[in-house]
Amino acid sequence: MPQLGETVAEGKIVKWFKSAGDAVKPGDNLFEIETDKTSMEVPATSAGTLSEIRFGVGEVAKVGAVVAVISGAGAGTSPSASPAAAPAKAPPPRAAVALVAAMQPAPTPRTTPLDPFREVRTPERNFGPAKLPGGAFTTPLARRLASERGIDLSRVTGSGPHGRIVASDVERVAPAAPALATGASAAQVKALYTDTPYEEVPLDSMRRTIAKRLIEAKQTIPHFYLTADMDAGRLVAMREEANAAAPKDKDGQPAFKLSLNDFIIKAWAAALQRVPAANAVWAEDSILRFQHSDIGVAVAIEGGLITPVIRNAEAKSLTAISAEMRDLAERARVRKLKPNEYQGGASAISNLGMYGVREFSAIINPPHATILAVGATRRAPVETEDGAVKFISQMTVTLSCDHRVVDGALGGELLAAFKSFVEKPVTALV
Repeated sequence: MPQLGETVAEGKIVKWFKSAGDAVKPGDNLFEIETDKTSMEVPATSAGTLSEIRFGVGEVAKVGAVVAVISGAGAGTSPSASPAAAPAKAPPPRAAVALVAAMQPAPTPRTTPLDPFREVRTPERNFGPAKLPGGAFTTPLARRLASERGIDLSRVTGSGPHGRIVASDVERVAPAAPALATGASAAQVKALYTDTPYEEVPLDSMRRTIAKRLIEAKQTIPHFYLTADMDAGRLVAMREEANAAAPKDKDGQPAFKLSLNDFIIKAWAAALQRVPAANAVWAEDSILRFQHSDIGVAVAIEGGLITPVIRNAEAKSLTAISAEMRDLAERARVRKLKPNEYQGGASAISNLGMYGVREFSAIINPPHATILAVGATRRAPVETEDGAVKFISQMTVTLSCDHRVVDGALGGELLAAFKSFVEKPVTALV
C-alpha cells in the first residue's frame, strides 16, 4: 500500500483491475484505492505474474502493507534493459516482489520511478488520473462523483497532492445551490460581480448551522410530498367566535387572542394521536414512536429561524397553546430560548399563510419524519354535490414525509386525519 500523504495511514481497496494468475507489465493498473482525501489507481512497475492478492475489494490496508504479490521470471526486471545485456540470475521459484517495494525506483539508471499520481494510459482504457484542459488532474472517484452530481470539474479547486481534484473537493461543492452547481468557489462567485455593487454579509453560527442541517436533510432524508385542499370555514368561524367571547380585563383588553395557527397546532396534535404510527422520528437503527404530540413550530427570527416545541399539545387547551406559543416566539426572537425548548419534538409546522403564500413544500427537520407546510386561507369556488358553485375559505397544506418512517398510505392517512379536524374543529377539542 503506497504512501499517499503524510497524514494518510491506510487505504481502502475499491477495485482490482487484475486477477490472481494474470500477467502484468510495467504501467498496468493493478488496483484502485480510496482514502479520506483521495482516490487513485496503483500501477505495476515490474513485469511478472500477479500470483497472490492478499486484500480484497472493500478491505483496508495500512500504508506499507503487502496487498499483493508479483512473481515470475519477469519480476524486478527493468523493461528498458538492453537485449544484449548478460541475463540476470533467475529468481528462486515463486520469488515475490511486494508492491510496496515495486513503488521504488528501479535499480537500472535509465529507468525513472513511476509517479503513482501520473496519468497512466493503456491502449484500451485510461484508469489514471484525468488531466483537465486547464492542467489540473482529477482522481477517478472525483470524476465519478462530479458526473453523478452534475459538477463542472474545470471550476473546482483541488486540494490533493500537486493541486489534484479529489473526492472531498467535489463533495464540498456538491451541496451548493443550483446556480453554484458548477462548483464555483467563494472567490469565483465574487469574481462574477466585480462590476456590481454588493454588501457581503458574513455567516454567523446560526446561518452556518441552518445551512448544514438543511443540506443534511435534503441529502439524507428521502422526502416525498402530499398536498390537500381543505375547507377552513368552520375553523375560521370558531376562532372569530372564541376571540369575540374572550373576557376583558379592567382595561378592556381581551384575556386572550387566538390565532389560526393555534387551531392548526391543536388539529395537527390530534391528527398525530389518531395516526400514532406517524407520530415518530428516525433514529438510524430504529424508529421512535411517541405517546404525546410534541409539535415544533417554525418561528422566523433575525438571521434565520428556530423551531420551539409545544409539548403534549394534544392535551392542552387552545388558550394554553396560544399563551405558550406567544411566549416561546417572543423569547426566540431575542435568542433567549433554552435548548430543551427547541430540541426534540415529534413533528413540525411551518406556516407562511400570513405572507399570502398559497402553498409550499417544507424541508423536514431531522430527526423528525414529517413537517406540515400551511398556506394562506383564501376564498375559492368549489362545486357542490348538486352541481352548483359556492365559495369557501380554502386552505392548502403540504405534508413532507420521510419515506423511511412514513410510507405513502400512512402519510395519506395522517393528512386525512388533519383535514377532518380542520373541517370539523370541535372534534379536535374532545
